[in-house]
Amino acid sequence: MLVRQVKFSVRFNNDLPAAEYPRLARAAEAAGFDQFWVSDDLFLRGVWPILTACALATQRIRLGSCIVNPYTIHPAEIAMQAAALDELSGGRFLLGLGAGAADFLGWVGLPQERPLTRTAETLAVLRRLFAGERVVFDGQELRGWGAEAYMRFATRSIPLYLGATSPKMQRLIGAAADGGLPLLFPPELYPTAAANIRAGADEAGRDVDSIDVAACIWVSVASDRAAAEDPLREKIAFYGHALSDLILDRLGVARAEFEPIAHAVQAENDMARAKALVTDRMLQIGVAGTARDLVPRLEGLVAQGARHLSFGPPLGPSPLAALEVLGREVIPHFRAMQP
Repeated sequence: MLVRQVKFSVRFNNDLPAAEYPRLARAAEAAGFDQFWVSDDLFLRGVWPILTACALATQRIRLGSCIVNPYTIHPAEIAMQAAALDELSGGRFLLGLGAGAADFLGWVGLPQERPLTRTAETLAVLRRLFAGERVVFDGQELRGWGAEAYMRFATRSIPLYLGATSPKMQRLIGAAADGGLPLLFPPELYPTAAANIRAGADEAGRDVDSIDVAACIWVSVASDRAAAEDPLREKIAFYGHALSDLILDRLGVARAEFEPIAHAVQAENDMARAKALVTDRMLQIGVAGTARDLVPRLEGLVAQGARHLSFGPPLGPSPLAALEVLGREVIPHFRAMQP
């Protein structure tokens, strides 16, 4: 079958040594990826210096934060960092935002109150700041002293992407964002996310086709299935306790099933035991196997309407090897199908 033009991006957690990211960004660029995203999870390496190094190491690929939240970093500071990085990269920066995980914010004593309101206000404020407007922070969540704030150097309208898993956040992508980073757990739930985004766009009178919606999935690729599954088990063990009830319900997994896994990770510091407790049903949250295993599920996403395939961590036992495989066996497969 022929498919419309498909974009490809790759996402990394901010858990690797900082010096590794420029090499990964160059490899992603060489492999044919369009975008390179790095997360900003708490108490791991900060995304701003990582993407700065990547900007200096690459020429074409777009670079994005996936995601920064308006709780641990104020929107004014987000605007400053984003604008500087966009200037440095020659206009290649994509600003990925999200409310963050309530569980992680709790580590630093920050309650996640009204996340939808705070995220929507942050999107609106950033868009106006990047447009050179003067802004008064007078929202329900973002409140200032009544004085006007503005960027004190010229910026462009940096594309604003929103990370989302809940239906309301996905509708906000359609209503207010330039792009979306909906995490698909499992990948086959793309139509549900797409319908929520379309509903938000329709309500706001926007053309949903103008929104870059990335089908964000967890992927682990290796020469054999067992080698590919091991890194995915570790990722599920580390993040599973923070997944929403909606995601767990879709997977058919009870939250109580993650309690011994979380205890093994956090209290016992025993990742081997934690991975052993990850069930096959939990593994369905992502895709693990060879490139040949990956292609049919991606074809299914494209058939469902996905026009941007985004491969997220763990990627595989060797991220560099995974980029090479994806660039050699997966991306060309879909490029060949395009008119």
